[in-house]
Amino acid sequence: MPDWNTLTYVVVDVEGNGQRPPDLVELAAVPIVGGVIGEPVSWLVKPDTPIKHFATRIHGLTNQDVAECPPFSDITSHVLAVLDADALVAHNAHVDVDVLRRKLGDWKVPEIFDTLKLARRLLPDLGGYKLGSLAEVFKLATDLPGGLTPHRAAYDAMVAARLFVHLATQARSVEELRGEVAGGGGDEAAALF
Repeated sequence: MPDWNTLTYVVVDVEGNGQRPPDLVELAAVPIVGGVIGEPVSWLVKPDTPIKHFATRIHGLTNQDVAECPPFSDITSHVLAVLDADALVAHNAHVDVDVLRRKLGDWKVPEIFDTLKLARRLLPDLGGYKLGSLAEVFKLATDLPGGLTPHRAAYDAMVAARLFVHLATQARSVEELRGEVAGGGGDEAAALF
């Protein structure tokens, strides 16, 4: 059974403009190589349509904050280089993956591990599974680099990376993370991704 840390992971978080479908305002990525969490990389981008007020209330980013930022097309090659990993990790991953798919066109999405679904399956007795709640329960925000604040992409990606390592360490193997151990099987594994 291969150990979970034999794969390279990139943990991502996106912040959107509040439109439907959401457009990217901020993206952060955190590598996990050999089980070790690396430094976050993040970008602010000017979305194609303005940031709605309710989105600003969540992440704090305004249209003024991104007015002089590059459009996503200017950073696409950098983003693709950072996303080059065996697996992608995100909390409530379908949101992040949907935004990235729209922005990256023919990007080949790697295997996906969703920390929300993993936490629900591996820790079934917790009261809540929001990233902030899990960060509190497991003290995942302790000693984060200065300047990182909740609901910003770099903070959320770092906390999700710590959550993933916590969950992966409990699971111990890629197969168990995928739900393929101890009666997991295909349906549960498919629901994970």
